[in-house]
Amino acid sequence: MKQNFLPGTQIEIINEVELGKIKHVLFDFDGTISILREGWQGIMAPVCEEMICGDMPITEEVKAAVQVMIDETTGIQTIFQMERLVEMIREQGLVPEAKILKPADYKEIYNDRLLVPVRERLANLASGELSIEDATVKGAHHFLEALSKRDVAMYVFSGTDQPDVRNEADKVQAAQYFTEIWGAIPDVEAYSKEKVIRNIIAEHKLHGPQVMAIGDGPVELMNVKEHGGIAIGVASDEERGEGWDMSKRDRLIKAGADIMIADYTDADAL
Repeated sequence: MKQNFLPGTQIEIINEVELGKIKHVLFDFDGTISILREGWQGIMAPVCEEMICGDMPITEEVKAAVQVMIDETTGIQTIFQMERLVEMIREQGLVPEAKILKPADYKEIYNDRLLVPVRERLANLASGELSIEDATVKGAHHFLEALSKRDVAMYVFSGTDQPDVRNEADKVQAAQYFTEIWGAIPDVEAYSKEKVIRNIIAEHKLHGPQVMAIGDGPVELMNVKEHGGIAIGVASDEERGEGWDMSKRDRLIKAGADIMIADYTDADAL
């Protein structure tokens, strides 16, 4: 598909949207603002593959199925991804039922591995070895600062555990921009991105184009589009912190993105 850019920018227009009415902006966090958790997919994938195959060799079929699951569920709470993992373990039938763990146990295994590089990056951030710019998507702070001067309320809604996302938002000096920072909580039924959007719309008596979601996962974009809002997809190359990840771009367009960006280089135009 030919890309249609706003002249002089890398802002890709997918759908024309009703402008000038945005009052509430919801941001995903990991991969959208912060890249402290860059590489999480490469940690989750082997965990899932190992758990599905048990003592058996890992097959290409299982690797492909895990990649599809991760792509489709990026942005939801980790516990729900682990619930899907349990389903996949049972579908493959390679692990005896008695050895299948609970979703929370698989989440703990995954988090233990993920937090090794995250804690190292946080330590490097604290020591100054890693800069705030190194830990965030390019131009993110400038965009947040520009939005904060407009008549909009900004929020984070993340699939990462709430204490972690709040801590990491503070460490990358982004927390001050947000009215609220939501993340996963133990009561999994009490929080979801869709519920956050629905509640904000009801509480503030909003209609579609007054609400916008910005994220690098399909979940938040699909949720806001279901309520008639505006969706901005961030197809960031997290390893570099800037530039296009074309596999993300295609996935986010399929999820309903109205506007696509690679990063916030064109923050003022955006």
